Amino acid sequence: MLYQALHRLVPPLAKAVWRPTVIGLEHVPASGPLLLASNHLSFADSLVIPIVVPRRVAFLAKSDYFDGPGLKGAVSKAWFSGLGMLPVDRDDTKAAIASLDIALGVLGRGEAFGIYPEGTRSRDGRLYRGRTGVAHLALTAGAPVVPVGLVGTEKLQPVGSRLPRVVPISISFGPPIAVAGRFDGVPLGRARRELTDEIMSAVAELSGQETAGVYNERPADA
Repeated sequence: MLYQALHRLVPPLAKAVWRPTVIGLEHVPASGPLLLASNHLSFADSLVIPIVVPRRVAFLAKSDYFDGPGLKGAVSKAWFSGLGMLPVDRDDTKAAIASLDIALGVLGRGEAFGIYPEGTRSRDGRLYRGRTGVAHLALTAGAPVVPVGLVGTEKLQPVGSRLPRVVPISISFGPPIAVAGRFDGVPLGRARRELTDEIMSAVAELSGQETAGVYNERPADA
């Protein structure tokens, strides 16, 4: 299997080059449905997390990476597919719903899914308010959420940079946030908001970021 082959090769090589600081990896369950909810600073975040987590973590990636023409397109598709990435068309008006369906499929198979509750990368280093999709997934699938705090990845691959740089980075994992039975009788909208805020508070503690208090909107050209 392509994923297994790449995972045997890429993580040891990447760890040898970047020597990331990893804290709290013991908080990541070895099996079962799981959401990894992280702050988002760089395109490289979706590579950094799977490199340090010993189990497969699926992330969404732009469909452009999977449908390019020619040899370059084939290599790109093989690379991103092999790393566990799943394609989604962000320009499709139904992309948000499709993303949730894809994620629920991953969780339904007892696998791990990585998500950025902020929705898009932070351009100023602050942590933005979480969107409630992460809580929808956790509550629907009954999956625990492990908060993740990334530090330094914005320097690893700054916006607009094509190649990663060798810089200090750290990845911190917090204790799992359980959802089973916690919100029984709570109106769904309120439950989603409360759980999302709890997750983002845990992420902020791990990342040390200043909180923005507002949503982060994706630039039109991103």
